[in-house]
Amino acid sequence: MATIIDMPKLSDTMTVGTLVNWLKKEGDPVSAGDMLAEVETDKATMELENFEDGILLKQYVKVGEQVPIGAPIAAIGKKGETAPEAPLSPSTTKVKPVELSGALLEKEPEMPFIEPEALSPVSPTPPSAPSVEQKRIKISPLARKIASSSNVSIQNLQGTGPGGRIVKADVLAALEGKTSLTPSPMGLPIAKDEKIPVSNMRRAIATHLVQSKTQIPHFYLNIEVDATPLIELRAALNKNLGELPAEKGGLKLTINDFLLKATAEALRRVPQVNASWQGDFIQQHGKVNLAFGVALEEGLVTPVIKDAHAKTLRQISSEVKELAEKARKKKLSPNDMQGHTFTVTNLGMFGIESFFGIINPPNAGILSVGATTKKPVVDAHGNIVVGNRLNIGFSGDHRVVDGVTGAIFLNALKEIIETPALMFV
Repeated sequence: MATIIDMPKLSDTMTVGTLVNWLKKEGDPVSAGDMLAEVETDKATMELENFEDGILLKQYVKVGEQVPIGAPIAAIGKKGETAPEAPLSPSTTKVKPVELSGALLEKEPEMPFIEPEALSPVSPTPPSAPSVEQKRIKISPLARKIASSSNVSIQNLQGTGPGGRIVKADVLAALEGKTSLTPSPMGLPIAKDEKIPVSNMRRAIATHLVQSKTQIPHFYLNIEVDATPLIELRAALNKNLGELPAEKGGLKLTINDFLLKATAEALRRVPQVNASWQGDFIQQHGKVNLAFGVALEEGLVTPVIKDAHAKTLRQISSEVKELAEKARKKKLSPNDMQGHTFTVTNLGMFGIESFFGIINPPNAGILSVGATTKKPVVDAHGNIVVGNRLNIGFSGDHRVVDGVTGAIFLNALKEIIETPALMFV
């Protein structure tokens, strides 16, 4: 008798899932442990694992459809067996297809700390090798994958991505029989008036944004830091370690690695900031779990460095790279993105010098890192010299953190960044 596979709950806040891509076709043999499909939740795109041996008899859900938890998505049985009709229940009503354009965020309302190495898009393996003609076309890996699985020709598609690159939205628009852009009188593309469906991820982001800004009394502090000692230390360490092979301890450190380590150390010194408001009490966290972000083509995912306070700079750097790689391969588990006690955001790579992030509940604060800029400064001897200055903003939950406590935290962070040797003692 065929087994009905239902939509599982892939995250603690998930209510529906959007089927992004089938990894197995009807008629394919499947075994326990195989991945059947990719499902977009309110946190990330995750692979759906199979626990049955047999043949994939029927796919009840099409690519792009939203399905509530518990609704049937596939049937697995023996070869030659007839697939049953999808069982009816109050939980199996499917939602109309939506455009798969939501950002891949967990709960972070602001753009989190982005590792520069993580800015390249996910490169999933396409179902079949592209032809020589297709390789000349500028198209993202995900867009190529969707086009291939949906039998959409990419030859005449007009790309709306950077440099005319074909992206996912262009393929989905072609599926709906419409183009994403309309030429202007001057020959330049302009956006077309249209209603863009809200993905379950974007809806979750909007909900958390409203909750954070309406329920948490934000206050803001800013401090300017001398980044020269940190830059010089990084250059010295990379000169010695960067040329060594990994098996001999070689690694390449980024400014982000240092800032994450410095933040963890500052939170260890000022633990009142590493806390959460719980209504009847304030939860003081004994561990520092730092959330940071990895940018993918579809948006952002937010893995968490657990026990960052107890990890060395080398360990943090290694874990950041490992989590970023898992994110690119869509291998992050819900546990990889849960349990954060503090969040660090960064828009410095976009030239933003100063900003304030929105607090990510249940954290009591969020750190906002801007770009390092060169400007004239007065040194210890009263001379005007060229300095590397870094602006850091702090948004605090005034129910948990007072202004003085926030100021003490930022000054502790400033001392560590300006005397980076403190990270190692």
